[in-house]
Amino acid sequence: MTQGNEDIDGLIALLAKLPGLGPRSARRAVLHLIKKRKHLLVPLADAMTKVGQTARECLNCGNIGTADICPICSDDRRATGEICVVEDVADLWAMERSGVFRGRYHVLGGTLSALDAVGPEELRIPKLLDRIASEQVTEVILALSATVDGQTTAHYIADQLPQMTVTSLAQGVPIGGELDYLDDGTISAALRARRSL
Repeated sequence: MTQGNEDIDGLIALLAKLPGLGPRSARRAVLHLIKKRKHLLVPLADAMTKVGQTARECLNCGNIGTADICPICSDDRRATGEICVVEDVADLWAMERSGVFRGRYHVLGGTLSALDAVGPEELRIPKLLDRIASEQVTEVILALSATVDGQTTAHYIADQLPQMTVTSLAQGVPIGGELDYLDDGTISAALRARRSL
């Protein structure tokens, strides 16, 4: 840490808590920000303050945006009858980056886990079932991680929808893989090759 610079040390400590940044990376980032104070640090601080005040979870799907209903849910062209179910907002953003899926999403907020005492009520599964009952849904696409908890969650949701077409991502998603770490081509191939669960 720096000597007698509590504000700078505090900023370094906060940045070091971000995913992918440790103390050394955080120090380098802070030094870079300070050197580019006028063009980078001040606008970044302003943007972070604004996002801190305006960011909210979409009341419908769980996406993060600046309105109560996100642009995806409010776009009538996205009402294709398909809902893509993902674990986290990062997974939704990864799917959107691929540009292949043109339906709507539903963010669960995690996966079922007996070890961590995470059941359906701790996730947004009841909200998903409500949406399926009230919207013109023809297919539910389960884009969950190929982990034990992800597959357990997928099977649980599929069991709740016996009369619904339920598919999951197929080839391209490695066992143990997470969507946020996959490239756009892999996500596209997996979405096109989805199969019934």
